[in-house]
Amino acid sequence: MKKIQLLFLLVLSSLHLAYAQTAPDSVPGTITLQQCINYALRNQPVVRQASIDEQINERDIKIGLSSWLPQLNSTGQVQHYFKGGPVAGAANIPGGVSNDIRNLSTLGLQASQVIYNNDVLLAARTARYSRQYYRQNTQTTQINVIADVSKAFFDVLLSQKQLNITTEDILRLQRSLKDARNRYDAGVSDKIDYKQATIALNNAVAARKQTQEAIKSKEAYLKQIMGVSARSNIALAYDSARYESNAYIDTTQALDVNNRVEYRLLQTTKTLSNMNVSYYKWGFFPSLSAIGAYNLIYANRNLSNLYSNTFPNGYVGLQLNLPIFQGTRRLQNLAKARLQEDRVDLDIINAQNSINTEYVQALAAYKTNYTSWQVVKENVDLAKDVYNVVSLQYREGIKTYLDVIIAQADLRTAQLNYYNALFQLLSSKIDLQRALGTLYVPQK
Repeated sequence: MKKIQLLFLLVLSSLHLAYAQTAPDSVPGTITLQQCINYALRNQPVVRQASIDEQINERDIKIGLSSWLPQLNSTGQVQHYFKGGPVAGAANIPGGVSNDIRNLSTLGLQASQVIYNNDVLLAARTARYSRQYYRQNTQTTQINVIADVSKAFFDVLLSQKQLNITTEDILRLQRSLKDARNRYDAGVSDKIDYKQATIALNNAVAARKQTQEAIKSKEAYLKQIMGVSARSNIALAYDSARYESNAYIDTTQALDVNNRVEYRLLQTTKTLSNMNVSYYKWGFFPSLSAIGAYNLIYANRNLSNLYSNTFPNGYVGLQLNLPIFQGTRRLQNLAKARLQEDRVDLDIINAQNSINTEYVQALAAYKTNYTSWQVVKENVDLAKDVYNVVSLQYREGIKTYLDVIIAQADLRTAQLNYYNALFQLLSSKIDLQRALGTLYVPQK
């Protein structure tokens, strides 16, 4: 019985280990921005597709380079002549003339080794740059995912802060409504204050519902670009001190287009285009290979005795293939390759202009948002003080309820403006880093 229990425990342990090895990447309870980025870089389908493209390209390179290795083939055939017979070698076949031979079989082994071939040479010359192209393409995809995840993360946090502010506003409105009702019941004020408080509370409740639904849609988008299952729940960590310290960036950095992976990707494309032109230029040269073969020939008038005698032959030599005329195909391919090269040059010029425009726009947006953030930081504390004083004066009968509504609206607006300015600043920083080419992929 103990042996059975031990065996059962071993089976359960092995199943648990197998599941742990095949289980999908999990999302921790409360995740920071960096954890979101790391998860997206591991699980986002677009990033994984880019990684698969790299692997496919590596296989293509090996397929192309495999032609440099010796090629070995084997053939075999059996022939039965119902009329006539093989002529060559009939005098050496025991038993008669070629018309008497009805059965023929050959077994052969052929070998070849490329000495010079334009296709194989192109595969060897472009291998390095092809790997570089797909590696840069993966980096481009990863940088885009980092930027998108970061901005979506800040968007969700902004909505959550807006929800918290609205909830706090509802609590204040509920207290104001209670005060207004008590004052109305006591005959100190008319029902206008009470009705105004009710209207403001209803509007705040509606705004809270709208924000709650907006959070759901924004979280769904964040999970999508992270590669998280729609059924999974995510909770975002908020650290105001860290976000405020991370909001700063040196705006005096000079733009260098070579820092942009998109620009380097075009440079690699340009190199590959140059090699493509060279390939068609060298297409006029012949290809040369070393060849060799060894064959076994079996022939007999009777099928049952076909393999009783063998007549081997073998040879080695060189094979030269010289294309003479292909209907101007080579000339047209060469002209096409040169046009494609010119087109890449124009793509590079357009990329330089686009990167410069992107940088200027991102820098202007960052400076604008930074100024707004600095201005509204002080407003929150001022608005809180004003609201507390006005609310107290209203209870003492010094201020009207209209003053309370105005002070409360100013406080809510100041709080919303602060968080909106902070997260807009963080998002614009991401755009500026991407424009400068300083938004790096974290090392694994």
